[in-house]
Amino acid sequence: MIDHILRRAVVAAALTGVAVLGVSAPSAAAYPERPVTLVVTYPPGGTVDVVARLIGPKLSQKLGQPVVIENRGGAGGMIGGAVVARAKPDGYTLMLDASNHSQNPALNSKMTFDTLKDFAPVSLLLRVPNVLVVTPSYPLQSVKELIALGQQKDKPVYFASAGPGSAQHLSGELFNMLAKTHLEHVAYKGGGPAMIDVMAGQVPVMFASMGSAWTHIQSGKLRPIAVGGTARSPAAPELPTIAEAGVPGFASYEWNAVFAPAGTDPAIVDTLSKALADVLKDPEIDAKLKGFGAEPIGSTPQALDDFRRAELVKWERVVKEANLTLN
Repeated sequence: MIDHILRRAVVAAALTGVAVLGVSAPSAAAYPERPVTLVVTYPPGGTVDVVARLIGPKLSQKLGQPVVIENRGGAGGMIGGAVVARAKPDGYTLMLDASNHSQNPALNSKMTFDTLKDFAPVSLLLRVPNVLVVTPSYPLQSVKELIALGQQKDKPVYFASAGPGSAQHLSGELFNMLAKTHLEHVAYKGGGPAMIDVMAGQVPVMFASMGSAWTHIQSGKLRPIAVGGTARSPAAPELPTIAEAGVPGFASYEWNAVFAPAGTDPAIVDTLSKALADVLKDPEIDAKLKGFGAEPIGSTPQALDDFRRAELVKWERVVKEANLTLN
């Protein structure tokens, strides 16, 4: 009798499980059933926005629904981040963020969200190596010369950045940490004004994003010294990496990745990740991204999670050693 009751209980539980699966599975399987909003954490016109508008139409084709680009710029990506962190985890609100995703936690003690706990990684889209550039008339010719100049405390060498805590600023501080130099930071209100002054010779050095500096390099308004990636850039294979040119261990990228609110169904995350990987394999997208020095990736969610955690550790070390803070 007891065995009979147990058997009935097991069968009932199995049927219940099937019923539950029958109710929940179609929602993920049918995803998406309406437009998807992609929150871009930077203003229109920048590299992050350009990437979003480049991949948006192709992603829409893959998903079979419109992808609406919504710019929520400000505070180094934290305004847009706060919007997505509070969004319903249903796959219809996503975030396209940049390298500040793993730099802000090291710099800000008053963040309104938890970078690791509040977002589900979807895909690392691409990396763009920073490139060490100088004013064309500046006599510097190599990384080793910059190290020698930067180690002379009585004659400071200045480098420009988009602002305190920006990727360009932290790249310079990473250089200081690894090369034991004393390069002095000059902060601007944006990468554009910083680059204009470097081209004009007001500040001689910048660890610029290759994406925004490339056209000025090609026109001769900036002179490249070395790239900040772990390997030479296919866009400029003649340039050494900063690591091989004298600063072992140096690697600095600006990168873009897509995240969903924490708690999003893993099946939906997987659907999005695979769709983005397919988009980045599109020959047209691949050519346009590589055209400004980007490295298309299209990673798995786990690979993005591993990558951002490694970035967090690296920049926490740099910020601590340079004694940086934004609040």
